Amino acid sequence: MRTHTWHAHALTATSLAGCTALVLCSAVTAAQAHGRDPGRQTLAAHDGWASQGTGTTGGAAADAAHVTTVTTWAGFKAALRAGGDAPKIVKVKGVIDPVAEGCAAFAADGYDFGAYLEKYAPENWGLDTDLSTEPADSPEGLRAASAARQNEAIKVDVPANTTVIGVGRGAAISGGSLQIKGVDNVILRNLTIEAPLDCYPQWDPTDGATGAWNSEYDAVVVYGSTHVWVDHNTLTDGRHPDSTLPTYFGEKYQQHDGLLDIVRGADHVTASWNSFENHDKTILIGNSDSAGATDAGRLKVTLHHNRFENVVERAPRVRFGQVDAYNNHYVVTEGEPYGYSFGVGASSQLHAEKNAFSLPDTVSPAKILKKWSEAPLTAEHNYVNGRATDLIAVHNAEIPAETLQRGAGWTPSLRTRVDPPRAVPGIVARGAGAGKVR
Repeated sequence: MRTHTWHAHALTATSLAGCTALVLCSAVTAAQAHGRDPGRQTLAAHDGWASQGTGTTGGAAADAAHVTTVTTWAGFKAALRAGGDAPKIVKVKGVIDPVAEGCAAFAADGYDFGAYLEKYAPENWGLDTDLSTEPADSPEGLRAASAARQNEAIKVDVPANTTVIGVGRGAAISGGSLQIKGVDNVILRNLTIEAPLDCYPQWDPTDGATGAWNSEYDAVVVYGSTHVWVDHNTLTDGRHPDSTLPTYFGEKYQQHDGLLDIVRGADHVTASWNSFENHDKTILIGNSDSAGATDAGRLKVTLHHNRFENVVERAPRVRFGQVDAYNNHYVVTEGEPYGYSFGVGASSQLHAEKNAFSLPDTVSPAKILKKWSEAPLTAEHNYVNGRATDLIAVHNAEIPAETLQRGAGWTPSLRTRVDPPRAVPGIVARGAGAGKVR
C-alpha cells in the first residue's frame, strides 16, 4: 500500500513543545511507524481521503541517487526535474527564494508603474472597458510581459512519486508557487511557505462597481492531481501581510491569491497539522460553478488538526467535493478582518465536525458559515469559545436570507483519531505547523 523560522528579520522561531501528552504523542508517532527518516514517512492507513485506494507514499521508495538536499531555488527546481517520475525525496535546507533580487528583476524593458497608473486611472480610462485589447507596447502590455517573467521564475512543477520536506525547523520557501499538476502520489511536509507576492497585479476597471486589482499565484496548487498529503507546514503572508499593501484608484493593490487551492478534478487529498496564518483567500476547493465536468464526483479532501489564525475567508470554500473538516482550530483576533470560515458552494458536500473556534465578542458565530449556493451540509459537535454551538442554527437565525439545509448525505470513515473539540485548541497549538515533524 502506498500507504518558523524565517529570515531572522521576518518571523520569530516557533518553539517545539515536547511530546508531553499521550494524545500529542500519538499524532507525532502516527507517521513514525513507517520509518525514522521523516522523508521516508508515508501517510498512515485511513488518514483521510489521501489514504483511499493506493494511499500516498510520495518518494518513500527513492533510491540514494534520488534523495537530494537543496539550498537554492535553482537547485530545488533541478532536483524536482531529475529522474522524471521515479520516486524522489527533495529536502529543503534553509530558506530558498526565487524573488531574492526583488520585483524589479522581472520588469520588462520600458515598464513604468507610474505610467500605468496615469493611463488607466478611472478619471482617464473609465470603468466600462477592460484592458484585454491593449497592445504589447502599452503600459498594460508591458505589465503583462513583466508578469510573464515572474510567472516563469516562481512556479515549479512537483512530479509524481515525490516527497518535498523541510530539514529541521528553519526550512522555508519564500515567494515560490508549488504546482502539483496532473500527477499522483505527492507529499509536502515541514515547510514554512510564504505566499507569493504578485509583483504586477492587473487593474480590471470592469470588476465590480468601482474596478479591482487582480493577482495571480497560489502558494500551493493541487490541479487535477490525486493522492496528495500536505502535512505539518506553515503557510502565511509572512513579511507581506495585506495590511502593508498600498491602495490605488481607491482599491487595495491586491498582491496575494490563495494559500492552498485544490481544483480541476483533483482528488484524494489530506491536509493535516498545518498552520494557515494571516491571509485572505486561504483554501479553495473547486474554482468554478461551471466545472462540473471535471469536478463532480472528485475533490474529496480531508482537513484535520489544522490551525487557521487570522484568515479572512475560504477555510475552506467548497464546490462539488466531499470535504471532511474535523478537529481544526479557527482563531480570530480582535480587530483583524474576518469574513467566514466554511464556504458552502455549488454541489458541495461539506462535513464539518468537532472543530473549535476562538472568536472575539465582536464576531458572531453566525458568520462561520457562508452560503454561496444551495447545498446541504453537516455541521455537528463544533465548539465556539469552549461551548457547544449549532453552527447551522445560529447562522439561519441571524442570516435567514441565506438559510442552510442540513445533511451532507455521507458519513466520513477515513479517520485515524478524533479528539474532543474542547481539547482541540491545545492539541493543535502543540502539534500543528512547520518544525514539529519527528
